[in-house]
Amino acid sequence: MDYARSSWCMSNGDDDPADASEGADAADDAEDAGESTDAAAAPTLPDEATEESLNEYLDDIEALLDDAETEADLDDVDALLDDAEAGLDEADLPEPDEDDEDADDPRGDLEDRISDLREGVEDARGPYGEDVVDAIEAAAATLEDTEWTADGRDDAANAVDAFLETASDLIDVDAFPAHEDLDDLIDALGTVAEAVADADLDADADAETIAALLEATDALSAGLDDAEEWDDLETHEQLRAQGYYDVLGHYKDFPVEWSALKEHEARGNVDMILLALDSLTSDFMERHCLEALERMGKRGKTDASLEMLLGRAEKRDQFAISILGKMAAEEAVETLVEYVEEDSNPQLQKVTFKTLGEIGAADAVQPLANELHPDSDTDDLVRPHAARALGLIGDTRAIDPLADALAEDESDDVRAAAGWALRQIGTQEALEIVAEYGDERSFIVSTEAEKAERSLDADSATA
Repeated sequence: MDYARSSWCMSNGDDDPADASEGADAADDAEDAGESTDAAAAPTLPDEATEESLNEYLDDIEALLDDAETEADLDDVDALLDDAEAGLDEADLPEPDEDDEDADDPRGDLEDRISDLREGVEDARGPYGEDVVDAIEAAAATLEDTEWTADGRDDAANAVDAFLETASDLIDVDAFPAHEDLDDLIDALGTVAEAVADADLDADADAETIAALLEATDALSAGLDDAEEWDDLETHEQLRAQGYYDVLGHYKDFPVEWSALKEHEARGNVDMILLALDSLTSDFMERHCLEALERMGKRGKTDASLEMLLGRAEKRDQFAISILGKMAAEEAVETLVEYVEEDSNPQLQKVTFKTLGEIGAADAVQPLANELHPDSDTDDLVRPHAARALGLIGDTRAIDPLADALAEDESDDVRAAAGWALRQIGTQEALEIVAEYGDERSFIVSTEAEKAERSLDADSATA
């Protein structure tokens, strides 16, 4: 339908017979040429549009939108809306009173009408072959991304089969895979999607085919929704299906999940511990799962457990950080070094220092030494932990900052921790530095000196 886009001429109240004759001749000429005369009935807009004329114009467009049957009809309506927007831009309309929230806003009201009509055009368009392709691809994604139960897999396969049968009747495609592998079903849906795209279906000429295909994809989607997923099962059913309880014979601890957890820990079944941690949402079981990994230490370190703990550590989970230390997880060093200067969170610092020490993180020596310095903002109760971490790491670069702390720090706890750390490093230089404090007034410091002296004597005896 080819709607006219010319503007109304402003009427002066006089009818010119010549003009009427001219119009009639033009219509006759158009008929003789086999052309449509629908354009004569199309709405037009005056050169100087008013609120009233614009609303009348939009009323006419709305009627044409209601009658539109093809994409071409909708294109014409869109073109008329373009004219309406242009006319609105040029129209001299009253502005609303800014001080009156209830004041009329003719321009805003007309803009809203045009916007609503635009949406009406879009809603009326299609459906298109692309919509079918999108629906098929969405179903394929659901099929691939969902964890199905055994029954659910069969139901999903049946839903795909029914769709494939319908699709083969509507377009030129042959895709009927066996049920043994979901990947085959996914590939089959991909084949149908490609066939639909290649068919280049026209929204008007192939409307019935597109509608039938969309009805089939709706049925496919409903079938997949009805098929049983793992998430539909109760947690204990999921665990049972995945063999979590298979380790149980006679058990005395309740809940039974805890009994199974203990057995999996004893057998080193890290994957089952992680399964329980992911499936069981109680704080009780979460704590016991994490404690199991903590006790297992390096035995509990797998790619999966490391990924889980690192994720928690990145959220400053102190228990997870502690477990990473027991695992000696070097992969955690980069994350943990960032927490060394967390002066506002002393508890996080303490667990981080210890974990870095247990890992033996050489990259943490300088950051830890910085926190050991009395001029740092680190709490006096935290700085001894920095010293002990340096001792656990055992890097000789820490000797000088530890010696300075032993000699100058005002806190006996820090000094004693520095002495302990130097003994852990254990070189003759480190031991001799500590041994010098045998007459120290502080008992805890002199105790470290006496132990260092004994170590030196033992070394001399074996030399």
